[in-house]
Amino acid sequence: MSAWSAGAVFLVSLVAALVVVYRPMGDYVYRVVSSPRHLRVERSLYRVMGVDPDGEQPWGGYARSVLAFSAVSILFLYAFMRLQNRLWLSLGLPAVKPDGAWNTAVSFVTNTNWQWYSGESTMGHLVQMAGLAVQNFASAAVGIAVAVAFARGFARSRTAQLGNFWVDLVRVVLRVLLPISVLVAIVFVAAGMVQNLSAGTDVHTLAGATQHLTGGPVASQEAIKELGTNGGGFYNANSAHPFENPTSWTNWIEVFLLLLIPFSLPRTFGRIVDDNRQGYAIAAAMAVLALGSLVTINVLQGVHGGTVPQAVGAASEGVETRFGVFDSATFASATTLTSTGSVNSFHDSYTALGGGVTIVDMMLGEVAPGGTGSGLYGMLVLAVITVFVAGLMVGRTPEYLGKKIGAREVKLASLYFLTTPLLVLTGAGIAMALPGERAAMLNRGPHGLSEVLYAFTSAANNNGSAFAGLGVNTTWYDSALGLAMLLGRFVPVVLVLGLAGSLAAQKPVPASAGTLQTHRPLFVAMLVGVTVILVALTFLPALALGPLAEGVR
Repeated sequence: MSAWSAGAVFLVSLVAALVVVYRPMGDYVYRVVSSPRHLRVERSLYRVMGVDPDGEQPWGGYARSVLAFSAVSILFLYAFMRLQNRLWLSLGLPAVKPDGAWNTAVSFVTNTNWQWYSGESTMGHLVQMAGLAVQNFASAAVGIAVAVAFARGFARSRTAQLGNFWVDLVRVVLRVLLPISVLVAIVFVAAGMVQNLSAGTDVHTLAGATQHLTGGPVASQEAIKELGTNGGGFYNANSAHPFENPTSWTNWIEVFLLLLIPFSLPRTFGRIVDDNRQGYAIAAAMAVLALGSLVTINVLQGVHGGTVPQAVGAASEGVETRFGVFDSATFASATTLTSTGSVNSFHDSYTALGGGVTIVDMMLGEVAPGGTGSGLYGMLVLAVITVFVAGLMVGRTPEYLGKKIGAREVKLASLYFLTTPLLVLTGAGIAMALPGERAAMLNRGPHGLSEVLYAFTSAANNNGSAFAGLGVNTTWYDSALGLAMLLGRFVPVVLVLGLAGSLAAQKPVPASAGTLQTHRPLFVAMLVGVTVILVALTFLPALALGPLAEGVR
């Protein structure tokens, strides 16, 4: 079988599997967040937290709960890393430096998982297990909870209540993320992935040297890392490392896991608003954008010009040979489409235009399908903007799912969309203006700009992957990227919840002959068009100076 054929089988089987699980997974999440029944262990947790599980919160209360939980999580994780040298299973590693601990704490709490460090030489086992892995569960659950609250805003009317954040958080962790992660971790251990508390083993290489191989609880962290669209690697090489991704079929499972929940949540949305056709429309828009990225990056990596790529049949620099060019390109596309910082190849070594695709994937707003929860609510905000644009075309007040899209709703949706471009372009612009930060670029010219642009795009969109040709282990980059991650996560969350509260307070508007049918192919095409056009108008100048300039010269 040729490399092209094998890559096609990998991609087609992945798409087929996602189609199969779309309905059962989406329905299961719906039952979890809608069930009136509380499990015994959940009731115990509510008593400890002092939460009334049967009480609900308005959008302001829901937002304050999200922010309070996340703030406490950042402080806890920061302290954990600063004190790691005094803790059990520290492996003799020193405390993490202050700016690095800040950056990492914000990174994992915001579902970004950006890493300036090598995991095996910086973090002890206890910090990895009880700090980073726990936040992988929590940050993913927060995203799903916010998405569910947003969907309730469309489904409910004449109310200020959007549900209970603490109930949504606990249920998603205990009933969705934890059981799937346990099953996947068992599969990973059976495949040869490391899962122990070993301080490491010294081995002798073929060249006669001695190398220290660090063990650790890798399989358990790898499962939630992918399932929760977290990213971040136990080892510096991430999912290219054989201890994190030992075989080609575990590589397939990892890609499947990071797409599983984001592509299934539109079904959950359809169930909440009692119209499954709306879920199919949102999923279709996500799929069109995702397939466009997947096909484009595979073609660009497979037919790129140059003596060496033509000789070997593809652009294979920076690619793990166990997986090959096309499976790696699919992984790169999936990870940048889903706010997952996990990688199994070196994105900085991709072709200029192939690397540009990974940047554009993130610039779309992480909506195709985006992170766990964040992808759904990001696409729904774009749907609100699309309906508004369509209303302007025909000269009538826009409506979406029986709710009028007025001035307040448009302002909140517009501010949501403008937040990340403002962070990306401002951060990259300041970095390029400072001589010290320009000196951190390992490359000059368009590729150097692409590295900086990628870093701030990844941080502000809570992706976490990197071109890695940029020396970001500095106080300025740790602080600036941490701030971009923080604002890029929680400003949109507050805006989304505010929009949900505004929608929930409305009374439903009956459909009329002039109502835009938001479940039909025309709306899907409009939604895709608005998403692409907004990105093109916002980021094209920066892309033209970076990956596009490098690709055409």
